Amino acid sequence: MASEPAEPFVKIISEPIKSKNPLVIEGFPGIGLVGNIACQHIIEELQMKYLGSIDSRYFPPLAVLFNGIVYMPVRIYESAKKNIIVVISDIPIHPTASYDLSKSLVDWVESIHTKNVISIAGIATTTGMRRVFGGATNNEMLEKIKDRTEIFQVGTISGISGSIMTECYLRHIPAMSLLGETPGPNPDPRAAVEVINVLNNIFDLSIDTNKLTSQAEQIELELSKLAEQVRTTEIPQAAKKEFPMYG
Repeated sequence: MASEPAEPFVKIISEPIKSKNPLVIEGFPGIGLVGNIACQHIIEELQMKYLGSIDSRYFPPLAVLFNGIVYMPVRIYESAKKNIIVVISDIPIHPTASYDLSKSLVDWVESIHTKNVISIAGIATTTGMRRVFGGATNNEMLEKIKDRTEIFQVGTISGISGSIMTECYLRHIPAMSLLGETPGPNPDPRAAVEVINVLNNIFDLSIDTNKLTSQAEQIELELSKLAEQVRTTEIPQAAKKEFPMYG
């Protein structure tokens, strides 16, 4: 008797997209929650439509509630008008899950014929500045960011964002990593603002950041618990003096 096929480690459930060769932006919780905060703001400002979700046996057993309604913790949104897809997570991704999740996500990204992938994360420094560091999978993407970011010369991007960038590189998918500089692990909306400003500059998105700036203190308070979860989930890394690692 034939056995039942094994349940996949990662499932992506999505409605058909309307965008043609979309720009895909991803933001998973990491240092400063820069990717998570930036992507949530983009979703709200562009009034993006909920498209689907990502589920995995690796994820913690929980449901996300918003105004009394259950949402999946890792979600996909679309703005067909702007030709943008955003992938956002409300849970930290454990390092053991990063490989399978990044492969499945990039499989899906290939299937929708994405134009570019943008990975947003944070980078911890002690400078007190809010620069944006950048890296890319090819010279063409590097040209787009070299005059708009501090090029991330030496170091590593760990976690799910690093896995996604590596997977894009292996498949020759044009991708860039935008790392918002932050002084530590606490939620940092100001770093997210600087990353969005770079995105606006490169892709002419015209995303207003005034609301994000004005609500910075409230956002820091609301997301403090998620930031603590990130601290306990991630593997500690040694930082370099000039180019610290994204943890």
